[in-house]
Amino acid sequence: MLKKYKTFLNDYPHAWTILYFAVYITWFVWLESRASQPYHVIHFPLDDYIPFCEYFVIPYFLWFAYIAAVFLWLFFKDRKNFYKYILFLYTGMTLFLVVSTFYPNGHLLRPVEFERDNIFIRMVCFLYWADTSTNILPSIHVFNSIAAHMALVHLPDFRHKKRTVGCSCILCVSIILSTMFLKQHSCVDVILGITLAAAMNQFVYESGFLVKAHDLVGKLVSEYRDLSPSFSRKIHGPAKDAEI
Repeated sequence: MLKKYKTFLNDYPHAWTILYFAVYITWFVWLESRASQPYHVIHFPLDDYIPFCEYFVIPYFLWFAYIAAVFLWLFFKDRKNFYKYILFLYTGMTLFLVVSTFYPNGHLLRPVEFERDNIFIRMVCFLYWADTSTNILPSIHVFNSIAAHMALVHLPDFRHKKRTVGCSCILCVSIILSTMFLKQHSCVDVILGITLAAAMNQFVYESGFLVKAHDLVGKLVSEYRDLSPSFSRKIHGPAKDAEI
């Protein structure tokens, strides 16, 4: 068993990045434990005109599979773009946790009583129980959905697969809409999530910052290789993975 574990780490040295989820889940559970405490209500007049629609619970829950599928595919198939994806994800997720820690916030427009009973309503009830409408600004569902879609858009293997990219776009938009139609988020959360995702997309994929950072690290490794061979090899490995 230990041998298989070592082999896995040798084949996928970037596995250490998964440890972030232990930090994230612990932090998120702690934030949820404060759901009964006073918080700032996030509301915009447009929220009052968006109807509740329980059928959007399907794309809302598909979000978990969507984010995980892109994560796992990149993890095993494309280490370079995997680093870009987690940079996108982890930066936003950490920022949202920090915001919720110092600015507790929530949404109040959830239906108190349902006029009908079906499997979708029961799924919504489970959602309301498992994920309170607090710590919602900005929306992680919105941000991470855009991160997953943009990761696919920028993959060379998927650029010419219009059907796959189109389905990803439809799912991404459906998830974004679901956050409002389920009354899980205010449109303010959605707009801010989209804005921050657009900024991260520019930073990760469009600005060339990562290319410059890689070139700088590569230059430092080249200059100081003789002074500390073991140290330079440790740096050069991740730098090579991030090369574009």
